[in-house]
Amino acid sequence: MTPKTSSPTILLIAGHWLGAWAWADVLDHLTTDHPGAIAMTLPGLDEDDPGRAARTLDDQAAAILDVLGRSGVSVDQPATIVAHSGANAPVSLVLDRHPELIRRVVWVDSGPMATGSAFAPNLPEEVEELPLPSFDVLGQQASLDGLSAEVLERFRALAVPEPGPVLRQSVELTNDARHAVPTTLVCCSIPSTQVLDMARAGHPMFADVAALEYVDVIDLPTGHWPMWSRPRDLAQAIRSAASRTT
Repeated sequence: MTPKTSSPTILLIAGHWLGAWAWADVLDHLTTDHPGAIAMTLPGLDEDDPGRAARTLDDQAAAILDVLGRSGVSVDQPATIVAHSGANAPVSLVLDRHPELIRRVVWVDSGPMATGSAFAPNLPEEVEELPLPSFDVLGQQASLDGLSAEVLERFRALAVPEPGPVLRQSVELTNDARHAVPTTLVCCSIPSTQVLDMARAGHPMFADVAALEYVDVIDLPTGHWPMWSRPRDLAQAIRSAASRTT
């Protein structure tokens, strides 16, 4: 994580198997005019943490709030949170618990989770962690478009297994004020028209999008990891979203 600055905070959080390192290329483009942009590694995804396999979504939400607090975020100086993929679970908890600290949330090829949902509710209890699968398997679950062999090699080398409790834990949400937080959807592997159609149809992946009061969309056609396939364009999308007033 980069040092605290007096600029408005933009907090970048990557999805499963990833840490702050995943945002390096985006930060290179973003911090030239947004020095308050920082990235964090969620609990459970720090390979040096001996207890990481036992970390929970509650641990992750608490860590996000801790980073926001140490960055000077407050009701008077709220942050923009950028959540990629599976980071949507802990970020949804933060939005539910402290919506007043978030001026905008930017979902990158992702969206808010619906209450009661979990990423892998049927994952057996004896499974302590889920390693990054083969790219043949992963490519059937999410688009690898735009990723070179070199990028995939780095992904494999730096990926950290996802904690089982994080995957099994359901997201319990009670605060409707989360729906009033202005939202931007950066749509990459699924076009925005399809995302909005799925939201209106009540598809579990995007059902909560239909309840949002202020939502705009940015199409950034590429695979599921735009921080590597189109980092400059993703930085511009984040910059554009963070500058919006509603």
